[in-house]
Amino acid sequence: MDRRAFVKRSCLGGVVLLLDHWGTSPAYSQDLIPPAPPIHVNEPAGTAVSSLRMPGLYPGRVVEISDERSIVANRVSQSIVRQMIEQGMRELTGEKDPRLAWSKFIQPQDTVGIKINPSGAPACCSSPEIVREIVAGVQSVGVPARNIFVYDRYAYEMDIGSYQALVPMGVRVTGVQEHKLDVSGYDPNVFCEANFFGEWETRSYMASIVSSGVTKIINVPTMKDHSAAGVTGCLKNLGYGTFNNVERSHRRPFSFTDPLIGIMCSVEPLRSKAVLHIMDGTRIVWHGGPLTQNPDFIFPAGLIMVGTDPVAMDTIELEKIEAKRRKEGVPSVWSRDPKSLTNDGGAFYQDASKNLFYRQPHHIAAAGKLGLGISDRKQIEHHVIHVA
Repeated sequence: MDRRAFVKRSCLGGVVLLLDHWGTSPAYSQDLIPPAPPIHVNEPAGTAVSSLRMPGLYPGRVVEISDERSIVANRVSQSIVRQMIEQGMRELTGEKDPRLAWSKFIQPQDTVGIKINPSGAPACCSSPEIVREIVAGVQSVGVPARNIFVYDRYAYEMDIGSYQALVPMGVRVTGVQEHKLDVSGYDPNVFCEANFFGEWETRSYMASIVSSGVTKIINVPTMKDHSAAGVTGCLKNLGYGTFNNVERSHRRPFSFTDPLIGIMCSVEPLRSKAVLHIMDGTRIVWHGGPLTQNPDFIFPAGLIMVGTDPVAMDTIELEKIEAKRRKEGVPSVWSRDPKSLTNDGGAFYQDASKNLFYRQPHHIAAAGKLGLGISDRKQIEHHVIHVA
């Protein structure tokens, strides 16, 4: 590969992106957090920029469909999920025919990646029932099963979720890496580089399935809190699910998930290929995310969100998780109380007043400042559909 075919750009650390929030939340003190270092991005020069690139066709629009029948006794209903996704796609696009709605994002010649979130399996991960309906939607516009990939970073997490046995025949299920030190599935020419804590490897490389494999990506995150980022949603599922070596961005108690998550999502061709987000809120993790297996921290919300703007969707997700935490009487994800910190992972997974890091939920608004979407709640069109 001719190195001149790539460009390098630098992004400022999170300190610049956070200025607007400092005075708005008494629970949020930036004084405790060291400034993020510059993050250098190496990406293909001359990449064709898609008209569907994030924030996509419908910036600021979030469609939420809730149906209490979608999850009963911890089992997701395939038929109800089908109705919810079809209704969400129609409401998002204004099309009466679901096939026409799908065709706004996917064409028959596409190779489609369905980016799931298997972390937290089996307790809470991207529901196979939702994945199957997305596959059906993609096939409805003429994409053959062999050109559909269900993927994530870690193969072993996908094995735990049993996706290979649960998706339609012919769809390919693939993990980017077989183990944590496996780099064979990554593109050495597309990376984000920063030295956060003096780590020996300062680069995070983009998965080859994203850089040169699929032509479109449908993102299927789950609704979860996250001990370092504040929440796991569209942005984190895409950014940290596409690049390797991301755990280095947080070392207790500090986290540089802001601004790294948004910067990773801005890198081409990821930004152009991620054209649709379908967030699985049939179950919501309000503490202990992303890996908790504690049923006390998982509740059956029975909802799905659909949109093209990952920032707007994550803004609504954050709002919902914050509301649930308030209802449970536990600290906000914005809290920076040093007394809440623990080095005991067991305590974190059992006690919702404890945390491992000073969380960085402002990564959502920071991604908005990078042009990835709308975080201002007043500018978000939140369409809520409650099915009896």
